[in-house]
Amino acid sequence: MSAQLLDGKVMAAELEEELKKRVEALAQKGYTPGLTVILVGDDPASQTYVSNKEKACARLGIRSRTLRMPADTTQETLEAAIHEANADPSVNGILVQLPLPRHLDGDRALSLILPEKDVDGFHDINAGRLSRGLDCVVACTPKGALHMLKRAGIPISGKEAVVVGRSNIVGKPMALLLLQENATVTICHSRTVDLAAHTRRADILVAAIGKPRFITADMVKEGAVVVDVGINRVDGKLCGDVDFEPVSQKASYITPVPGGVGKMTIAMLMDNTVAAAEKAAAAL
Repeated sequence: MSAQLLDGKVMAAELEEELKKRVEALAQKGYTPGLTVILVGDDPASQTYVSNKEKACARLGIRSRTLRMPADTTQETLEAAIHEANADPSVNGILVQLPLPRHLDGDRALSLILPEKDVDGFHDINAGRLSRGLDCVVACTPKGALHMLKRAGIPISGKEAVVVGRSNIVGKPMALLLLQENATVTICHSRTVDLAAHTRRADILVAAIGKPRFITADMVKEGAVVVDVGINRVDGKLCGDVDFEPVSQKASYITPVPGGVGKMTIAMLMDNTVAAAEKAAAAL
């Protein structure tokens, strides 16, 4: 068998059409969503990500502002920029582009963003509310991965789900989202004994470890749904954490890299920003 592609490019485009209508509805009320991105340093990957976010905002009619700061920016200057954006009523979403230069305290910076403007979903309050199953801003990448499963009509309830990776940005929130959908969830990591024994049980397998082509065909159950969150560069080309070609011959559905979850991450950032704007407009 050959797996059906979960095409992030197509799904993101569909979601953008829905978001345009929500932005237009806000415009009719005289309200324009606003996103402020804080970019420190000149990391090439970060520059690319921020450029893609700016383009998405332009397509949707979201007001976008990028604060570009030099690599030697002080903690005090970074925090002042966050406080300024917090106080600006025209800003609905604040995003501090990671990674930050090593001399900066990223955790402290993220903690200063107002939870309702934390469109990345990284604030401790949002993470805590997610763990309790309460309404919150959800981290964009796992939210996007779940959206792909749901949009494709893939059953989740009662299924065995295995998440490989326990990061605060992807692995942990992904596991919580699947748990909320009534999957039976296992989280695996670098200290897991006999990883393949766990992954071979998975009806839904999520790889988020940052190791190129780490998940091989012999680690995947026949007919499994495979979600590849990894983005790695090997010999100048992008690849995921899953050995795509062999695994796609066993899986029922699979996300490609590039063109999979990565496309949904930016779409979900836009979704979180519009949702924050809708709440702010309703409170006026």
